[in-house]
Amino acid sequence: MDIAVVARESGLPPSTLRYYEKKGLIRSNGRNGLRRTFDSGVLERLALISLGRSAGFSLDEIGAMFTPQGPDIDKQLLTRKADELDRKIKQLTTMRNGLRHAAACPAPSHMECPTFRRLLRLTTKHVSRTSHELDNH
Repeated sequence: MDIAVVARESGLPPSTLRYYEKKGLIRSNGRNGLRRTFDSGVLERLALISLGRSAGFSLDEIGAMFTPQGPDIDKQLLTRKADELDRKIKQLTTMRNGLRHAAACPAPSHMECPTFRRLLRLTTKHVSRTSHELDNH
């Protein structure tokens, strides 16, 4: 399949396909003139990459799951990522609920609303923890 067909079928721009090839995530099987060509199996591989990206995996983590024999997915890594998503869902749910409350709160100002102030404290803790995690990487 020509790179333009792969781009159209996958919804990814050719530049992304070239980047994925450079990173070793996909492999072209030759050229037709100046255009790269790919085996039809590339679409399934791109779907796996897309799924991994949607779940929050880095391209390096995704690349480590691909072997010449096919995907070899580390179940412990999947469990850790699922736990991470659970924490993120909980955090986002709390934030959403706080914002909905603040939007309908009868307090004269948001700073007088205990629920809004609790949301601020939770956000401060998260920002502080995230900054600390980034500093340690």
